[in-house]
Amino acid sequence: MDLWFSEFHTPDVKHSIRVTRHLYSGRSDYQQIDVFDTPEFGRVLTLDGSVMLTERDEFIYDEMITHVPMAVHPNIRDVLVIGAGDGGVVKELTRYSQIRRIDLIEMDPQVIEVCRTYLPENASRLDDERVHIRFENALRSIRRSNGNYDLIIVDSTDPFGPGEGLFTREFYGNCFSALRPDGIMVNQQGSPFYRQDAEAMQRSHKRIYTTFPISRIYQAHIPTYAAGYWLFGFASKRYHPVDDLNAEKWSSLGLETRYYTPLLHVGSFYLPAFLENMLREVEQDNSQTVL
Repeated sequence: MDLWFSEFHTPDVKHSIRVTRHLYSGRSDYQQIDVFDTPEFGRVLTLDGSVMLTERDEFIYDEMITHVPMAVHPNIRDVLVIGAGDGGVVKELTRYSQIRRIDLIEMDPQVIEVCRTYLPENASRLDDERVHIRFENALRSIRRSNGNYDLIIVDSTDPFGPGEGLFTREFYGNCFSALRPDGIMVNQQGSPFYRQDAEAMQRSHKRIYTTFPISRIYQAHIPTYAAGYWLFGFASKRYHPVDDLNAEKWSSLGLETRYYTPLLHVGSFYLPAFLENMLREVEQDNSQTVL
């Protein structure tokens, strides 16, 4: 009998992956954690029944949330990463010799331990001397930061359940305060395709748009995420994600990537008409209360 893992993207849409082995199943203080071995996507990490990453396509997410801001800001030294306990974002950041400190705030220590054991390639740079891991609530932690960071990467779960607090206006305001005068914040914004996800994206974008002077959305194709279509937010105090891209400087670093390129960087900010209209709705409706 075949074993399948299925995730409901909506009550009427289910995405299924055939499983060869159920490698790990455990309940932490915060969530259900599972790791599956699959023939098509390699090892798959799920939290509370939702796919967080697969060995096959995780590079897309990690590269797009990391290299986009790194190719724009000319002098990133200190980085705060919220979530990302699997280590994939940290792995990409440690490829930059200019970075001197990476603070990783992860709520659930069990996620890191599971990834160290079952996804060692992802977690391979968590022991880099520049990485400082703190197991604490990011909402409380970031209130203590004031102008400490050049870049904040919010690699949260979806805006439902444990990650809901990382999509509030208060949280984005605290991120703004934690950044230096030319700082950048990037975050995952989910998928705009299904109604519930699209509405959550609009709420989040409006909160960021009213907090930062520069706020843009960019996109990537990630097969195992909802609709295979994923969004990221780029928010900045000074730098425009396209106008201030230094493609020549980034290319001179010689970093080998599998998805990100400076040309793709520019193209990822050109959005389809339906998404532009969704964003315009919340950007222009300044009279509506930001919840």
